[in-house]
Amino acid sequence: MALDLTKYLSLFVAEAGEHLAGFSGDLVRLEKAKASGGPGMAQAIDSMFRHAHSVKGMAGSMQLEGITAFAHQVEDLVDVFRKDPGRLDAAAVDLLLAAGDALVVMVQAAAAGTNPSPDLALQGRLIDATRRRPEPRLAAEPEPMRPSVAPERPGPGEVEARDAGAVDLQAEPVRAVPARPEPPRPEPAARTVRRVEAQVEIAGSCPVPAVRGFLVVKKLSSLGTVTGSAPSQDELRAGRIPGKKLTVFLETPETLQTLERALSQISDIAGVVLRAAELPQAQAPASAPAPAAAGQKAEGEGSRTVRVRTEILDAFLDAVGELILATARIREIGKTLPVASRAPLDEGVDRLHAIVKDLHDKVMAVRMTPLALVTERLPRAARDVARRLGKQVDVDVRGAEIELDRAILEELADPFLHVLRNAVDHGIEAPHLRLLAGKPATGRLTVHARRERDRVIVEFGDDGKGMDPTKLRAAAVARGAHTASEVAALTDREALLLATLPGVSTAETVTDVSGRGVGLDAVRKTVESMGGALELESSLGQGARVVFRLPLTVAVQPVLLVRVGEEILGLPIAKVHGAAQVGLSRLDRTRGAPVLAYDGELVPVHDLTRLLGLPGDGGDERAVVVAEGAEGRIGLAVDALLGQQEAVLKPLAQPLDAVPGLSAVTVLGSGRPVFILDVPRLLAA
Repeated sequence: MALDLTKYLSLFVAEAGEHLAGFSGDLVRLEKAKASGGPGMAQAIDSMFRHAHSVKGMAGSMQLEGITAFAHQVEDLVDVFRKDPGRLDAAAVDLLLAAGDALVVMVQAAAAGTNPSPDLALQGRLIDATRRRPEPRLAAEPEPMRPSVAPERPGPGEVEARDAGAVDLQAEPVRAVPARPEPPRPEPAARTVRRVEAQVEIAGSCPVPAVRGFLVVKKLSSLGTVTGSAPSQDELRAGRIPGKKLTVFLETPETLQTLERALSQISDIAGVVLRAAELPQAQAPASAPAPAAAGQKAEGEGSRTVRVRTEILDAFLDAVGELILATARIREIGKTLPVASRAPLDEGVDRLHAIVKDLHDKVMAVRMTPLALVTERLPRAARDVARRLGKQVDVDVRGAEIELDRAILEELADPFLHVLRNAVDHGIEAPHLRLLAGKPATGRLTVHARRERDRVIVEFGDDGKGMDPTKLRAAAVARGAHTASEVAALTDREALLLATLPGVSTAETVTDVSGRGVGLDAVRKTVESMGGALELESSLGQGARVVFRLPLTVAVQPVLLVRVGEEILGLPIAKVHGAAQVGLSRLDRTRGAPVLAYDGELVPVHDLTRLLGLPGDGGDERAVVVAEGAEGRIGLAVDALLGQQEAVLKPLAQPLDAVPGLSAVTVLGSGRPVFILDVPRLLAA
């Protein structure tokens, strides 16, 4: 029975993408390690080899011949540098990066249902680089290729190739036959064949355990003669591997250490146990192998993992949100019952609320994803931009293990990349200018993340020339975003935020790297749409910092409920600084508009009733909520403060999503819908 592989395609694409991202990151680390004198090169090369080998194996199991062959050639070239790291140079790194990018494109093509073929030109470059030899020592003739596994018994005219500069280009180990016979080398005195019982356990998280098991059998067959397996190879082809455990019986001259190293290169192997009995080489097995014993359990086996599509998690979270709303509705209904009969209902609702809250927390824990999902791409991106601009940049990423809601991370990929490219293009100076300024020729970019209660702070810093507030003021006036008098009244910190206005830039030239008019304004809108905030800091000649203040999740957020006329509205607590009860007529005025003295500064006050075009006049005595606006703090006059509440936020559907100032909607326990305000967009409308 043929194994249907289409159902594993999405898992292959996801897993191969992770390996290729790791391959690219290892290359950048390898280049950095070589420049610093070599520490860490061996580990990076070994990791690259494992990633390429894993992609090759997975593509082979999915019968994607083009990806398999191309990944095998990448693996061959990496193996050259694993044997001789001194041969690695900048051209080789560029070639491997191009090959990794090509594999990404091929995997994406496979995701669309095709069986892609490799780029022949790039394939030829890989083969040429693999075959290229180091400088000859004495012999002028080419030396034979070295096989991956030594032949069992070299015969006359058949020798093992020993040149470290040659590598095997075949999928399986071969014997090399030189052009001219050589005298046979002495054979070992006591050559033996081992009968090995290999017990292999496939990881619980492996999506295709039978395919992994088949790869194990294939790998071992290249190192000896497989005499049997349990389950059989036919059962593995049919997708059957009970308990995700496999036993393979093998006759081989190789050592147990060699077999263990070979199996370690296969991904998703949880545990391996090897048992051997040495026999004379000519002796056949005396009896059938004994049944397999239970293999060793991998460390942490009790902590199983499984891949789940994000849309399933989204639907699950929506269902939990509905449960929260339904619980609140039952509580509101209970308030209408007589006090004497309310106690049992309240007790049940409290119990239900606790269960639903615990369920919600568990769903959110599943959705939480390490920041590394987006930060692991940044060193490669910085390296590519710096190479194009003739600059030198080191990237230091810390705190990548901190977790955020995956929905937020997916939105952060482009903003993070834009800020990083801006820093390399506009911030970091050319090497000769840095040396003249007394700085190292290599610029430094830092990406540091930390957790502060229910927020995650991500800081992008560089040691470049910094941002000039004076130039930003001039750019804002030239763009027509502000008048000269308005920008003159801004502090330097406030003037830096002018860079987040549409079209305001101090870039002297427009390139394909940055300076195209889609700048920090898009970054700021994205961050604020998630309930976060963007801050800019700079010191001329010393560098700049871009700070992202992000919520842990966008699904459930605390909101401040306010009443405006007959309407109840919500403001994200993350955007609220405080509130005060004042008489609007008694407030000071600047340019005819009321201002509130708050925390040492004058905050302009806006009447929310008039901003929203609602009927009625709330009177003179009002509550003023101090919130975060597009250009600093602003005050919103409302009729009453109704308190804080955890809200399950729902996106707006058409046509409400086009209404300025509305970002989401939630439902109160009474069943009443409440709109959540987007203050910056409301004021800009």
